[in-house]
Amino acid sequence: MRLRRELHALGFRFRLHAKDLPGKPDLVLKKHNAAIFVHGCFWHRHRDCRLASTPASNSGFWADKFARNVERDRQAMEALRDTGWRVAIVWECGLRRKDTSIVIELTRQWLLSDDPQLELPRP
Repeated sequence: MRLRRELHALGFRFRLHAKDLPGKPDLVLKKHNAAIFVHGCFWHRHRDCRLASTPASNSGFWADKFARNVERDRQAMEALRDTGWRVAIVWECGLRRKDTSIVIELTRQWLLSDDPQLELPRP
């Protein structure tokens, strides 16, 4: 919600969860030919993130579940890029901070650029 609110305040208009696009991106900005995924660190396995812990019980189930999630994410992003979309990943941990201005500014700059991809650095 925080990212949506800030981008809207900056004048960006978007669709939510576009079912007609691979992976149903969280935000779709057609004018900028951009799709933004807001990934939860736990479910999408943000590498080396404190929020991406693995449950101790039933570890085989969780390993398979996480591997499928990561592979599905990779396929969706590849399909979007193959059809000409620019793709960004914004991680949950970056939006949980008190000051999200860096995440918002980097996303704004990316939207206004021609860069094909954005994955925000670790907070």
